[in-house]
Amino acid sequence: MWLLWLIVALLLYVAQLAVILWLEHRRPAHMTAWLFIAFVCPIVGFIAYFILGSEFTRRKRVDPYKDETMHFACRMSEQVKDAGDAGNAQLAEQKKLFAMLTALAPFPITGRNKTTVLTDGRETFDSILEELQQAKHHIHLDYYTIRDDEIGTRFLEVLVRKAREGVVIRVVYDGIGSLHLNEAYIAKLRKAGIQTTCFLPPRIAFFDRRLNFRNHRKIVVVDGKVGFIGGINIGDEYLGKDPKLGFWRDTHLKLEGDSVYFLQELFMNDWSFAAKEKLESAAYMPANPCEYRERVQIVPSKPGHNDQKIREVMFAAITAASSRIYITTPYFIPDPSLVMGLRTAALSGVDVRLIIPGPSDSKLVLLATLSFIQEMLDAGVKVYRYEKGFVHAKVMIVDDMLAMIGTANVDMRSLYSNFEINAVLFDEGTIRRLETDFMNDLQNSRELALQEFKKRPKRQKTAESILYMLSPLL
Repeated sequence: MWLLWLIVALLLYVAQLAVILWLEHRRPAHMTAWLFIAFVCPIVGFIAYFILGSEFTRRKRVDPYKDETMHFACRMSEQVKDAGDAGNAQLAEQKKLFAMLTALAPFPITGRNKTTVLTDGRETFDSILEELQQAKHHIHLDYYTIRDDEIGTRFLEVLVRKAREGVVIRVVYDGIGSLHLNEAYIAKLRKAGIQTTCFLPPRIAFFDRRLNFRNHRKIVVVDGKVGFIGGINIGDEYLGKDPKLGFWRDTHLKLEGDSVYFLQELFMNDWSFAAKEKLESAAYMPANPCEYRERVQIVPSKPGHNDQKIREVMFAAITAASSRIYITTPYFIPDPSLVMGLRTAALSGVDVRLIIPGPSDSKLVLLATLSFIQEMLDAGVKVYRYEKGFVHAKVMIVDDMLAMIGTANVDMRSLYSNFEINAVLFDEGTIRRLETDFMNDLQNSRELALQEFKKRPKRQKTAESILYMLSPLL
């Protein structure tokens, strides 16, 4: 009898591995991670995969970026359709890259924009709160994390005051990122007439097998004319008040002009998905008064095999580089295509520099990050660990051709499983500003030497190897 049960158990074990192989054949890194978990934890690992591992594209309710809202945004904006009109001499010579950007990303390169780079939490919050206080018609907030702390209270007070003045306010917050946001905070917003909705609440997401998919975007739109995106959520830690991490280095971006139409489109898309309410485009996309001529492209991504637009734009930019690639990211867990792109660039003589955290907010993710570093160092990539505090900025600079700022980390969670948003910038003045910030960060960082890095303890190397296999799920 025991032999029969053993055969049944073995068949079940093989079956669960076969299911993972079949369903994940298009995502080799995820397949390896889930096979490892299923191998170490039979049955339990497969149950975890069933709850967390399914692809979002299998769901029918996903709202694509091709409805009338996007078409309205395109009609209202000035689109750049020729590389020579991109306002950047290097990009004008990169016709293949320009064609890829315009064909791949769901939103066009727009011509009438003004950008302002914000380099820490205090500067960012002051700028956002100033714009909120000037709102006349509506305020739209879309955040991964909102905390009921000192800065969260400041936002609450401003929002309640503006709501009483008659400004229409909507707030989207993520179910996991804002897991600890108490009901009293939400109740105060709603009591003031502010509309709120939770993006994939944990309980619903668990039973609907969507718990792994998070809205990591940070979007602010004021009156349809001013917008913000970047790495900063609403929380005191972004002001350096976390005693373990100390100073928090981050980058945020203020946008005015055509690009705000597409921030608005994404907010309205997220609101429609979470609140089941479709907003009227014309009411929230007024005529654009911007007189500046910076070129900007908004690039969103979401879970799904065909929706990894940020990863594809990153890869295209990396392969087009001729002189330099500078990247700052708090979590460096690249997929094989980005690993190959960065290694190939460095081996061909491109100056590739990478800033990652010294102190980190997650020891496991830091170990996963370090598991990729020797491969980078072997190829000639210069890697630096930021030591002034915790670096959370998500910035990439390629030559003098373009830069990217946004919510997406260079990790597989951001690139495959999250809802994210980045801005691609082509203005040479803005690129120089970001270069200055990068060089300042290098002054507060320690470069890793290959031979010294190889001497790290065997225990750490073992932990890194395990986290390397699990890295797509972190």
